[in-house]
Amino acid sequence: MIEAPHYSPAGARRDASFALPADPFDGTVNEPVLHQAVKVYLNNQRQGTAKTKTRSFVSGGNQKPWKQKGTGRARQGSTRAPHWRGGGIVFGPIPRDYRTEIPRKVKQLARKSALNARAREGALHVVEQFAFRTPKTARLAALLASLGLADRKVLVLSAAANEALYLSGRNLPSVEVMPYAQASAYDVLWAEVVVVEEGALTGERRELGAEELPALPERAGRPAPEARAPKAAKKSTKAAAPKAAKPAKSAKAAKKSTAKAAKKSAPKAAKKSTAKTAKKAAPKKKGKK
Repeated sequence: MIEAPHYSPAGARRDASFALPADPFDGTVNEPVLHQAVKVYLNNQRQGTAKTKTRSFVSGGNQKPWKQKGTGRARQGSTRAPHWRGGGIVFGPIPRDYRTEIPRKVKQLARKSALNARAREGALHVVEQFAFRTPKTARLAALLASLGLADRKVLVLSAAANEALYLSGRNLPSVEVMPYAQASAYDVLWAEVVVVEEGALTGERRELGAEELPALPERAGRPAPEARAPKAAKKSTKAAAPKAAKPAKSAKAAKKSTAKAAKKSAPKAAKKSTAKTAKKAAPKKKGKK
C-alpha cells in the first residue's frame, strides 16, 4: 500500500498519512506506454502549417542562364533549381495533419503509470478539500507555500470542476489547475509535484465550516480585517453626514446679480416712453436745398 502526505484545507500536516486506493495506485510504472502517450500528446498539439516552396512555386528562372554549349560551363536550365541560391527547397515541409491515435486502454494505463511514478517518488500530496468559495490567488499561493511547493511546478487536481480554484491558479505561471478526471499522463509528468483533493480519490465530499477556511496571508501595509470598515457602513456614514454649506459669494458677484435683477424688473413701458421723449427732444436735421 502506497501512502501520501495528508494536509488540512489550511495546509497543516496531519499526523497520519493518507493511504492511496489500491486500484489505481498499485505501484506499476510502464515506461514504454508513458513514452507513447507523451509522444501522441505532443503530436496532437502541432498545427502542421509549416510550408516551404519547391522549384515550381519559386518565381523567376523561366529562361536558361546561358546557352547549352560553347561556354565550357555545366549546362543549366533554370536559376531556380535546388542547387542554386534562391532556388526551390527539396523535400521541405508541407501542411499536414500530425494527429496520432492511441487506444483508450493504453491512454488509461499511461495515466495510471504517471500517477504511480509520482506517488513512489513521494511527490503526491493529498489535501482534504480546497476551500475556495471565491477566486483568490493569494490564498492558493499561501496554501502551496505552506506545503513547501512555492518554487516548484505543481499540478492541482480537484475532485470536480471548481471555477473559483481554477481562477485562483490561473495567474500563477508554475501552477496548473484541472479536475482529477481530466488530467492526462503528460500533465502529471509535466509537474514536479501533484496535489490532489481527497474527494477525488475517495469519491466523498463534505462542506467545510467557517473555522476551517484558510486565512489570507498578512501583507505589509495592509490593515487588519477588523480595522477596515465594511462598504455598507461607509455608505451609511456618507448619507448621514450633512452636506457642507457652499461659501458665500463675493461682494462683486453679489452686486452684479443685484443689478441684473433690477434691470429685468424695470417695466418695458417706461423704457419705451423714455425712448420717445429723447427722440422728440432731438433737433431735426435740415435737408439740402
